[in-house]
Amino acid sequence: MRDDARQYAPSAARNRDPIWSVLQPHLPQRGFVLEVASGSGEHTVHFARLAGPRLTFQPSDLDAQARASIDAWVETSGLANIRPALALDAAADVWPIAHAGVVVCINMIHISPWASAVGLVRGAVRVLSPGGLLFLYGPYRHEGRHTAPSNEAFDADLRRRNPLWGVRDLEAVAELAADAGFGAPVIAEMPANNLSILFRRGA
Repeated sequence: MRDDARQYAPSAARNRDPIWSVLQPHLPQRGFVLEVASGSGEHTVHFARLAGPRLTFQPSDLDAQARASIDAWVETSGLANIRPALALDAAADVWPIAHAGVVVCINMIHISPWASAVGLVRGAVRVLSPGGLLFLYGPYRHEGRHTAPSNEAFDADLRRRNPLWGVRDLEAVAELAADAGFGAPVIAEMPANNLSILFRRGA
């Protein structure tokens, strides 16, 4: 058992239940859930345990250490409805998976270049069937303004660390999704000034 490979994200323990409360009612009765940029793997394991065998989860991450953490968490959990972590670059034109009923992405698009958000939306529309769900979670600006001083400070820190990172405009993400073939977003306010954003793929 590779317990030493497991990473711990304090935010995952705080936000996993609020995220699940928003995500769960929109999930299909049965199907395949792709998580892009799964990070430590804690969300994947928590959601898969709550969903039970009716849903199969496919975690992924570009980072090899993250994938090792995901697989170690899965091994420790003993759950059978989680596949081994895939190496997946959200910005890539080709993903190593052809179909999913749901695509979940938590706390990625502000800690990556905008090209990753573009690739995420384009990739999601490729793998989702009509009516399929793209679920995003994280901090966003609204109408060009931050929703809280803490988000403004976080955005400044992100941009200091990497000029290509930063809290994104909700309207820009919604426009990107609309251009790719998704419907209007359903938005849920979350703790700590975050948002859950749900898009359905059009016909």
